[in-house]
Formats: sequence, C-alpha cells, structure tokens
Amino acid sequence: MLPLSYSVRNVALRPLRSLLSVAVIALVVVACSLFLGLISSLRRSFISSGDPMNLVVLRKGSDNDGASQLTREAAASLHYLDGIAHNAEDVPLFSPELVVQPFLQTRNGGRENVLVRGVEPIALEVHTGVRVVEGRMFRPRLHEVIVGKAMVGRYEGAFLGGELHLGRGRWKVVGIFDAAGSSLESEVWADVEELAEDSRRPTPYSGVRLRAASGAELDRLKAHIDADPEYALEASREVEYYAKQSETANSLYILVVAIAVLAGVGAGFGSANTMYAAVQSRTAEIGTLRALGFSRGAILTSFEVEALTLSLAGFLSGVVLSLLLAAALRRVQGGIAFTSSTFTTNLVTLSIGVGDLAQACGLAVLIGLLGGLGPAYRAARLRPIEALRKA
Repeated sequence: MLPLSYSVRNVALRPLRSLLSVAVIALVVVACSLFLGLISSLRRSFISSGDPMNLVVLRKGSDNDGASQLTREAAASLHYLDGIAHNAEDVPLFSPELVVQPFLQTRNGGRENVLVRGVEPIALEVHTGVRVVEGRMFRPRLHEVIVGKAMVGRYEGAFLGGELHLGRGRWKVVGIFDAAGSSLESEVWADVEELAEDSRRPTPYSGVRLRAASGAELDRLKAHIDADPEYALEASREVEYYAKQSETANSLYILVVAIAVLAGVGAGFGSANTMYAAVQSRTAEIGTLRALGFSRGAILTSFEVEALTLSLAGFLSGVVLSLLLAAALRRVQGGIAFTSSTFTTNLVTLSIGVGDLAQACGLAVLIGLLGGLGPAYRAARLRPIEALRKA
C-alpha cells in the first residue's frame, strides 16, 4: 500500500485545484450546518418550554392555546382536584391562562403578531423554568406586564420601564423574564383578568396549566380530566404539548435534506471533476507506480484518501465559517423569527450543536468518497504500459 503521506502531499502539490474542491465542500457544509442548527434550535426552544410534571388543559379538540376557550366554571372545576401540587403556603399550583395575539410594532417599523399570555402571579411557580431577571413581577389591575428577554430590543417599548401598546391600552413593562431559551421568552405576560377585559373575551381563559404532585398523580389527573363529560376538556402533558408545537421543524428538516442532497450532488460533481483532472495530469506517475509493483487496490485507495483529505479540509473550513456566521447573526439579529401554530412570532436564537456538525461532516465525507470513486477507479484500471505510452 502507498503511504498516507503520499496522498496528503499530492493534495498540497496542487493548491489551486485542491482549494476549489475545498471551497465547494465548505459552502455545502456552511449551508447544511446553518439550516440544521436553525432546526435544532427551533426544536429546543419548544421542547424546553415543557415541564414533565405539568399538564396543559384545553377545550377538547383544540391543539393549542390560541384555539381554545374555557369558561370560569370549567376552570373552577379543576382548581381543587386531588393530586395537584401545593406550594409552601398550601396554594394549589394551578394557573388559569388566556392567550391573545395582538400586533406589536418592531423597531424597524414593521408589525408582527406576538403572543400575550394572561396569567396570575402563581404562574411563576407553575412554569418552573421562568424567572424574572430584571425588575419585578407585574401587579394585578395596574396595567403592568413582563416581557421575555428575546423580545427586548426587537419591539418598540419592549424594555424595562418602557410601554407597550397592546389592544386598547398601554401597558408598562415592569420586568424582564428568562425562560432558559424556551419559546416562552417570545411572550408578554399580563394580568389575566385585565387582559380578558381589554380583549373583550366573554370566556376569560384559553386553558389551564396545573402541576401534579407526582408522576402517578399526573397520570391520574389526566385520566380524570379526559373522562369528565361535563365541560369537554382534554389534558396533555406539557412536554408532549410543546413537542407537537415543534412539528413545524419536521417539514423544515425535509426541506434541508432535499437542499443538502442537491448541493451534495453538485459538490460531488465538482470534486469528481477535480480528481479526473488530477488523474489525467498524473498518467505517467500512475504508470510508474504500477510498473514498480503497486496494486490496483493501492492506487484506488490512494486516490480515495486524497478525496477524503479534501472533504475533511472542506468540512473544517465550513465549520469555522458556520460558527462565525452564527455568532454574527446572533449579534446582529438577536433571534430569528418563526411563525408558530398560534400564528404568533417566536424568536429563536441560532445555535449550531455537535449533532448538526456531525451530520454536516457525514455529508462532506460522503461527497468526497463518492466524488473520488470514479476517478480513483479509472486510475486503478490504467495498465502500466498504456499509462507510460499515453504519457
């Protein structure tokens, strides 16, 4: 077998051709990494919104808060069910909530639908991942709100001490909350009673979040709520609820795969063209190697190692570019806007994970190996005498 250093040196001896192959593969890696990073970031933002001990209770047949309506009587029927967890003051961890989708003015002059969630102060104990990091929690009946940190800087008035024009009134921002990167950071929270009055909702709630005392109680509560015929309610685990909301990412993933395949085919042809040119220019060299006794398998392996070296160099270059571009996008835009199933804007922070890079690496290696296979086979099939005569 030919030594590995022989294949690596051949890559360095043809810098222009090698750089062209590396650049093509790097561009594919950049596109693939950014798209996959965006999809995984979108999935993380929804999945991290759920708590495994929480139930989401909506009207039967509704698949999200925006499509559900609950009366006061329906919510009251759930308030003191056995199995609901209590806080230190023995108050049930039960949060009736209202979701509305008004427009907010962006800093660049546009308008976007945002999700405004009406809650009671107990909601901070039910949504365990949410904490106020600046300012304080709003006080009921004072037209005060808190905003998720992803909204700060994107919308007019979305900063501590600012004012938001929502619905029929102006609301003072008294706090900014963190939700560990979840989709909740794209929301505004207000007093549920004030929000119902302002939006003139005859049914004041969209749904209820409640926290179970244990895993067994969660299953029992879910079964009890689903089986109760009086108010036609349906309970789902909060983690499953948000996982379903992230199904938008699945269609995006299919689109990314299609783009990656098309880009990969183009990059593969580019890599193969470069390798074919290398075979043509090295006919005498290949003939000499065969005359010296190196087998066809050794020649084929040597050319495949060259192709793999080029693909790995392209992958590493693409990774550096992808991480720099992702950091620049986070700095310039803060978050990338997506429309959720409630027709409101979710802001997703782009982050490229190890899994995204692993898939991009697999694509780069596949491009290199398949792109180099034809030229390598052609080089291996050259007979020593013919190769030397053609040279």
